[in-house]
Amino acid sequence: MKRLQQFCLVISALSLIILLIGLVIGNPQLWMPASVCLAVSLAIGIGAVASLKNYQYTAWIIVAVVAAMAYPNAFLKLGPIDLRNKWLILAIVQMVMFGMGIQMSIRDFSGLATTGKGVLIGLFCHFSIMPLMGFMLTRIFHFDPEIAAGIILIGSCSSGLASNVMVYLARANLALSVTVTAMATLVAPFLTPLLMRLLAGTLIEVKFISMMMEIIKIVIVPIGAAFLHDYLKRASAIGKRNTYTIAVTCVLWLAGQALGVWSWLSFNLTPNALQSAQIFNFFTGAFVAGSAYHLLYSRNKNIDKYIPYLSMFGIVYFTTVTTAAGRNNLLNVGLLLFMASVIHNGAGYFFGYWLSRLFKLDKSSARTIAFEVGLQNGGMASGLAGTMGKLATVGLASAVFSPWMNISGSILANYWRRHPVENGNDKIIQNHDNLN
Repeated sequence: MKRLQQFCLVISALSLIILLIGLVIGNPQLWMPASVCLAVSLAIGIGAVASLKNYQYTAWIIVAVVAAMAYPNAFLKLGPIDLRNKWLILAIVQMVMFGMGIQMSIRDFSGLATTGKGVLIGLFCHFSIMPLMGFMLTRIFHFDPEIAAGIILIGSCSSGLASNVMVYLARANLALSVTVTAMATLVAPFLTPLLMRLLAGTLIEVKFISMMMEIIKIVIVPIGAAFLHDYLKRASAIGKRNTYTIAVTCVLWLAGQALGVWSWLSFNLTPNALQSAQIFNFFTGAFVAGSAYHLLYSRNKNIDKYIPYLSMFGIVYFTTVTTAAGRNNLLNVGLLLFMASVIHNGAGYFFGYWLSRLFKLDKSSARTIAFEVGLQNGGMASGLAGTMGKLATVGLASAVFSPWMNISGSILANYWRRHPVENGNDKIIQNHDNLN
């Protein structure tokens, strides 16, 4: 494998030369394939460099951006399938969130007993600094309304699993990080629509209830399925039997929907009642999915290890399709969006850390809050943009912000890892033990 990686580094050097020649002579048939070859060979090749191994996933996201910018039409349709279809987007983002949920546990909420103050500070900082900073950036850079709304949207989303990974790498307060992520995910269906209504209501139409329902579908439903799987790992025989009985009932209910019950409900219920019925159907589906997944897990315990790769694929998918759909907009505002992402992300780290210190949190916990505030859930933002049918505009910010957040988070995590908090080893060990 290492020989392949080293060979790819040689290919990347040759691709760079061809890319430069193509740009100088103005031949897109030369520099476009060379740019994709350079990105792919670097993504594979940096695995041979020990100090760059942690950036391989980010490198593949950059591959997605480069390929979509060079050949946008190739990533908009797959035969007759529209890759921007909102139901396809919903299914993939649910897969991403299920993968995130697999890495969480019901026990994560037990951290509230020992990290309550830190969690409150983390939630306050996360849902105040980032949306307000996003709003300020839209006023400074004067983006088009829908692109500006996308910046506010990613600032208003919950933190994602990336923050937990960065906190672990930085050897900060991992128990606090996991608990803040879990709580931010739970309150997102209420706070994200509220913040969007207050800060982006003049830019795009924001329907509070509709957005709340979409977030429940996108985030709460798949994570609920993952938590059901987590419960079944430790459930008693009676608990498992009751769970599978409910799952069978849910299967029968969903089968009835397909056989005509949904048509009857659509005719007889009010729009609001029908929306509630739809959410109920999603939760019954989650119950079936969680139970079915646990049956697979019972046969092969290693399956949990592979699910995060599906989540990674989902993020790359969003990035590729969003970039392809919004290519023309990116050509106009891509540089400004990147500058906005650097400022937005940096402000999250800076204010997250120093506000935590102002509220008397220890340095290890303040580092944790910095990651929880600075790193947003790009998959959630992309999913919401997709369900709005505005992937090329509202979803554009998440396509630009997400790769930078991975890069900056890795750099900061490795820096703090090399500069540990003094006398903080006991706390670190204790925090890690709390998760076991």
